[in-house]
Amino acid sequence: MGGSDDYKPAIAMVGLQFSYAIVSLSTRVALLQGMSPRVFVVYRQATATLVITPVAYFSRRNSSRCSLGLGGFSWIFLAALIGVAINQNIYFEGLYLASSSIASAMGNLVPAVTFVIASIIGFEKLEFGSVRSIAKIVGTILCVSGAVSMALLRGPKLLNAELTLPANAVFGSGGENWLLGCLFLFGSCCCWSLWLILQVPASASCPDLVTLSAWMCFLATLQSAILTLFTEREPEAWNIHSSLELACCLFSGIIGSGLSFFVQAWCISRRGPLFSAMFNPLCTVIVTILAAIFLHEEIYTGSLIGAIGVIAGLYVVLWGKAKDLVEINIEEKTKLQNDEARNIVKILIDDSSKKTSCKIDLEEPLLSHKSSN
Repeated sequence: MGGSDDYKPAIAMVGLQFSYAIVSLSTRVALLQGMSPRVFVVYRQATATLVITPVAYFSRRNSSRCSLGLGGFSWIFLAALIGVAINQNIYFEGLYLASSSIASAMGNLVPAVTFVIASIIGFEKLEFGSVRSIAKIVGTILCVSGAVSMALLRGPKLLNAELTLPANAVFGSGGENWLLGCLFLFGSCCCWSLWLILQVPASASCPDLVTLSAWMCFLATLQSAILTLFTEREPEAWNIHSSLELACCLFSGIIGSGLSFFVQAWCISRRGPLFSAMFNPLCTVIVTILAAIFLHEEIYTGSLIGAIGVIAGLYVVLWGKAKDLVEINIEEKTKLQNDEARNIVKILIDDSSKKTSCKIDLEEPLLSHKSSN
């Protein structure tokens, strides 16, 4: 029984990566059919809000309520604006301009970008004599180099390769739209990294994660709607033209933003955040294979080399972070052991003093000589 339970987090994470891959591919199909990326974000966040709000309401009835002040609401508003509204708008714009496989591979940059931002603002301390810090720096360089390779290098095709290569077969894969899409995707990684850092003050102001997620989805819906009203002047842009677009909005909202939250949180509670992050490259592999088969996306040698560099850099950064966690756990255990040792010594001293005082009391005669006289 216990053995099967050990595999449940891994099975859940594999299923989650498949769901992410389906969301990415179906969204690109809907965007290629003419759906506006900004309108899609509004519909996706609105669907996620409708799904997660009842769950947050009933869960708060059985748990302690979190009262939001102006400061806490400001942190949640900022996290929703950067991590959801801006992030998803530029991500889906990059997904439309580049490709599904590039978008999935770029997502592996998030740990490295988070490390850079956290180091700049002082959340991460760099020790250049430490192997852990060197590993995170080297991993970050690998990730960034791989991203640059995916954006700029092309090389020969890996699938349906032609015997003669065009003149632009080395640099500038896909033209200006391809490069602009990669820049949008990199900006999305930066926004996602900032969102992870903003989770610290936001979760401190609202410890109930389900309620926090519901607030973010609701605020992101309003923010995305306001942004779309300014950028999409034509009312026809809000129309859903096919059942595929409707199914894509519902699936990405319910599965991509709703169910995935609970699965991710459950896996992290069972195995930790590093276990969850290690499965991210699996989504890249799934998306690349399915996109080549069903969407006939072109895969080039430069993109493959860049994706391998990003994934390798991801694991190097995660290795350095894992060493940090091990070091922290050792320090905490050592501190606990020292505290326990001090408590034991204190108890022994108290016991010995009590025994000594008791012995002294017993050695004293019950009746003094003065009383006998």
